[in-house]
Amino acid sequence: MQRFMITGGNRLSGTVKVSGSKNATLPIMAASLLLDGKCTIRGVPRLRDVAVMRELLIYLGASVVWEKDVMHIDTQGVGYQDVSEELMRRMRASNLVLGPLISRYKYARISYPGGCDIGSRPMNFHLKGLQTMGVSIKEKFGYITAEAKKLKGSEIYLDMPSVGATENLIMAAVLAKGTTVIRNAAREPEIVDLQNFLNCLGAQVKGAGTDTIKITGVNGLNGAEYTVIPDRIEAGTHMVAAAITRGDVLVTNVIPEHLEPVINKLREAGVYVEVKDDQVRVAMDKKPLAVDIKTMPYPGFPTDMQPQFMAFMTLAEGTSVISETIFENRYKHVMEFRRMGADIRLEGHTAVVRGVPGLSGACVEATDLRAGAALVLAAMAGENGTVLDQVEHIDRGYERLENKYNALGARIIRVHS
Repeated sequence: MQRFMITGGNRLSGTVKVSGSKNATLPIMAASLLLDGKCTIRGVPRLRDVAVMRELLIYLGASVVWEKDVMHIDTQGVGYQDVSEELMRRMRASNLVLGPLISRYKYARISYPGGCDIGSRPMNFHLKGLQTMGVSIKEKFGYITAEAKKLKGSEIYLDMPSVGATENLIMAAVLAKGTTVIRNAAREPEIVDLQNFLNCLGAQVKGAGTDTIKITGVNGLNGAEYTVIPDRIEAGTHMVAAAITRGDVLVTNVIPEHLEPVINKLREAGVYVEVKDDQVRVAMDKKPLAVDIKTMPYPGFPTDMQPQFMAFMTLAEGTSVISETIFENRYKHVMEFRRMGADIRLEGHTAVVRGVPGLSGACVEATDLRAGAALVLAAMAGENGTVLDQVEHIDRGYERLENKYNALGARIIRVHS
């Protein structure tokens, strides 16, 4: 187990570069299974979840060479479609191999995936869509077995715009016979990135970024090189870090359009935000104003930024109301914030946050990925020292976060306990 020793009170200042998107990299890596050949992915972040997906691809027979932020994948050796339960339980996004495997091999057997315990993320949307395409699904002893003589294009309506289901069904439809239309699809930028990668390989996917996606099946795909988009959640986290420490930080390698909900809420809180090309400057020199937040599917305020913004609002002037509409169990960080002196009351899926004059150091625990990042922000803005346990969660989605913040003036030490 590893922990952070964080000394608060330092103002962040300087420039920080955002790494490639975790949530774009993982489905793109899974999509490489559709290819009987080689592809190169650039901008790959050094994260635990990416390492687990690499292990999974190797387990299935692929060759994966990872050098710095470049990954070379050769799937010619893939021939095994029973996915290790141990690997599946280490990461939620491992379920993204289901679509590519059933599309290319007409068979896949996976266990239910793991990941952060932030609420139910059922597979039923994935499975219902696959059944519409002619896939037989059997669920037994915690495993899902999917088989099909052939996949056929079909009309699919998602009861809710699930990101994972949208991605899995796009990949399943790429090699299917005929045309598939997914309605009420998720609109996240990472889905657009998956579409762009697949089209570079020779797929025919249109409409990503809207609620209707059309996939015309092709006979096969070719190799290609592709660079993933920057991580919008990492960028948003850095922006809130600058604001909560009353700093002045230039965040580079960003796509500002992906950050509009976060930018708007920061400005509403009194933060100076300057947007220029692929960078955003964030500066703050006063106590923030309280603002209300309601998480929504993209292009609404992202659930993955809710904990970080809650940390910011613990120090605001007034009372904030934060409503979590995506994950029912995404308030575990509230108890940890309270240990640091925050005034937060939970009412169902709503958190009422009354701003306090300051936070104090405490022994706290990263209960999941984004909660861990939020606690780092709170500790940097707090007084005295904070001990943050279970930082392995943070490593799942942030590339050496302590190094980036120490370069901006923070004092964070990683220790093995």
